[in-house]
Amino acid sequence: MPTETPMLRVQEVKFRYDPDQPRFAVDGVTMDLHRGEFVAVLGANGCGKSTLAKHLNAILLPETGTVLVEDMDTRNEEHLYDIRQKVGMVFQNPDNQIVATIVEEDVAFAPENLGVPPAEIRTRIDEAMKLAGIYEKRHAAPYKLSGGQKQRVAIAGVIAMRPDCLVLDESTAMLDPRGREKVMETIRHLNRDYGITVVSITHYMDEAAQADRVVVMSEGKVVMEGTPRQVFSRVEELHRLRLDVPQVTELCCQLAEAGVDIATDIINEEECAAALYELLK
Repeated sequence: MPTETPMLRVQEVKFRYDPDQPRFAVDGVTMDLHRGEFVAVLGANGCGKSTLAKHLNAILLPETGTVLVEDMDTRNEEHLYDIRQKVGMVFQNPDNQIVATIVEEDVAFAPENLGVPPAEIRTRIDEAMKLAGIYEKRHAAPYKLSGGQKQRVAIAGVIAMRPDCLVLDESTAMLDPRGREKVMETIRHLNRDYGITVVSITHYMDEAAQADRVVVMSEGKVVMEGTPRQVFSRVEELHRLRLDVPQVTELCCQLAEAGVDIATDIINEEECAAALYELLK
C-alpha cells in the first residue's frame, strides 16, 4: 500500500507542443503519486494523458509548473540520469523498445549502457525476465514472440534498470485479450509483491478497475479522481466524457434502471456474480 510521502509530485503543470497555439495539452495538472501505489489515468483520445505520462520521467518538460521525482526537479539536467533510473517507461508498441536479436541481450541493453558491472547485469536480467514472466524465452528471437510476450520483454528491459516506478503508456493497447491479461498479471505482481509504483495510461476500464486510484482527464485537466468504485459509480458523467465503465458496472446500472434491487458500484466480475447469485437464490 502507498506510503504518506509522495514519490512523484506534479504541481500546476502546463505544457503545449506549439507555443504559438493557445490550447495546452496538459493544462494546470496537480497530483501526487505515492510509493507502492497503482494509479490508472483515463481519458478520451487527445485528453493529454500520454503527454502527462511523458512528464513523469522527463521525456517532456513543463512549460510552467513543476514535476518532482523524489524531490528532484525534472527540469534540472543534473538529475536526468537519476530520474530515468527511478522512473521507467513502457510504450504502446514493444517493437519500438526492443533493440537486440535475442531476448536476454535486449533486457541487458539498458544495464550495460548504465555501466552496471557484468556480474550484476547477469543477476539483474535473470531476475527481470523471471519477474516479467519471459525467462523461458530468454534465448528466443523477439520477432518470433507474440505481442504480449514482446511487451513483457519490454517490461523486463525496464525492470532490469531497477526503477521505483513503472509508467505504462497504453502498453496493452496493441494486444489481444489473452496478451493483455498476461501483461496485467505481470504488472499487478510487480506492484503488489515488489512494491513498484505503477502509473497506467489506459483506455481499458477493466484494467483501471484493478488500480488503487483512478484519475480522469479531459482537455488537459484532471476532472475526476478517486478509487475505482468512486469513479465508476459516476456512469453518466463518464459517458459525457466519452468514456465507458467496466461492463459489469454497466450491466448492474441497467438492471437497477429496470427496477432490479442491485448495487450500482460493482466493478468486477466476482462482485457481479455474487450479487446476481443473491438475487437468484
